[in-house]
Amino acid sequence: MEKEVRVRFAPSPTGPLHIGGLRTAYYNYLFAKKLGGQMILRIEDTDKNRYVAGAEDYILNALAWCGINTDEDPVKQGPFAPYRQSERQVIYQRYADELIANGFAYFAFDTPAELDEMRDRLKEGRVANPQYNSITRSSMKNSLTLSREEVDQRMKSGEPYVVRLKVPGKEEVRFNDLIRGWVKVHSSTIDDKVLLKSDGMPTYHLANVVDDHLMKITHVIRGEEWLPSAPLHCLLYKFLGWEDQMPQFAHLPLLLKPDGNGKLSKRDAEKHGFPIFPLDYKDPETGETAAGFRESGYLPEAFLNFIAFLGWNPGTEKEMFTEAELIQEFSLERINKAGAKFDINKAKWFNQEYLKLKSLQELVQLMKPIMQQDNVDVSDEKLSRIAELMRGRITFPKDIFSEAGFLFAKPETYDQKTVAKKWTEEAEEFLRHLKDDFARIDQFTFTRDEIHAVVEKRISAMDQKFGKVMPALRLATTGSGSGADLMTILEILGKNEVIERLNTAFTQLGNKIKI
Repeated sequence: MEKEVRVRFAPSPTGPLHIGGLRTAYYNYLFAKKLGGQMILRIEDTDKNRYVAGAEDYILNALAWCGINTDEDPVKQGPFAPYRQSERQVIYQRYADELIANGFAYFAFDTPAELDEMRDRLKEGRVANPQYNSITRSSMKNSLTLSREEVDQRMKSGEPYVVRLKVPGKEEVRFNDLIRGWVKVHSSTIDDKVLLKSDGMPTYHLANVVDDHLMKITHVIRGEEWLPSAPLHCLLYKFLGWEDQMPQFAHLPLLLKPDGNGKLSKRDAEKHGFPIFPLDYKDPETGETAAGFRESGYLPEAFLNFIAFLGWNPGTEKEMFTEAELIQEFSLERINKAGAKFDINKAKWFNQEYLKLKSLQELVQLMKPIMQQDNVDVSDEKLSRIAELMRGRITFPKDIFSEAGFLFAKPETYDQKTVAKKWTEEAEEFLRHLKDDFARIDQFTFTRDEIHAVVEKRISAMDQKFGKVMPALRLATTGSGSGADLMTILEILGKNEVIERLNTAFTQLGNKIKI
């Protein structure tokens, strides 16, 4: 009988959740759902110096916005609670003691100054990568070089110490990564990493291995930056007697800058003016706010479709996927080894396409908060008609207001290029006659089709051409030289508003006065 698939997303609450971290969470989610498994959220908060207040809530809110629902987490709890590592300290201490008792770890009393001195000495000897390892440990202050009595005395006196892993000097460590294939590392390149810090808290290396084992994690899907640590974790599984139960590893490719040159960073996002976090994030120390995808107007389903393609592809030309389709199609085998370029224009494209799929009622609900924020009072009926007109032309819901502001308020300026080219005496004369034609239409039948018929009749009567006079009509009523279907715009504005705007244009542009 096969074991139930169990994956975990284990972020550190040291700041906002980066898009790369969210992609990791989503891949874990898709993988678990496809195989009928469970996804666990575990907060790795053992680094007290880097802990940021509010960061855990940010992580939970970001996952909730995306609809990434975990089966076990610090809020829901579960059979392996607690799910915050800071609350599991006694557990790690027990396994550190076991490693020491079995000769796989040791106490080290070296001060920061002594560690720096050791590294400087190695650098002077032209050692490329100075490490605390099987060679250098013999010249340092630890329980391997000190007598049992001296070790006991130092510990009783309260002298600070750490617990280090005793990495063998001549051993090959190998594991099969589900994305990268077999990885082989010689133990001489691995240093004796700290497992327990001087404050008694575990490092990531000990805590994540112990927790993954106790929480019955079957697959560890995480970022490429953890690939160099994986051999160390393999040793820990071996030394703790869990080698046969070690989870399978899959290390995801990096997210790269738009030009593909280096890892994507917050600085890149600020430089190019695009979000890098799922939600707005206000730094509690500086008070500065970094933009989020949600507040920038991205739909969660479009955002998830976008990040799914940052390193994975279905092997077809299809790009638009529902969550159910992504779950069905997703596989670790189709994740690329190479880094994925971040293309914000692709994110915008996904958002445009998902907005087109929204019902008018859904678009109205997306528009309402924007209208309220700008104190614009518009009926749901009018918003629905505006949404229908604009949804194929916008990237974000807020664009409806910015791109079609003339539907909510009279134009205060007129496009000067269109004024210069299209506001002619001939066009103005045509519009004055057309205004009288409009005045004769019943306001309740001032519809797109009726308006179009009246315009065509006036053009025919005056022997005009559409291209000669229609830009002037658009200019007078919207202030712009181009845009969405003009007849529909006029219908939405209504008879009285259109006539009023034509009169204003005659006054403002009669002599081509630039305003």
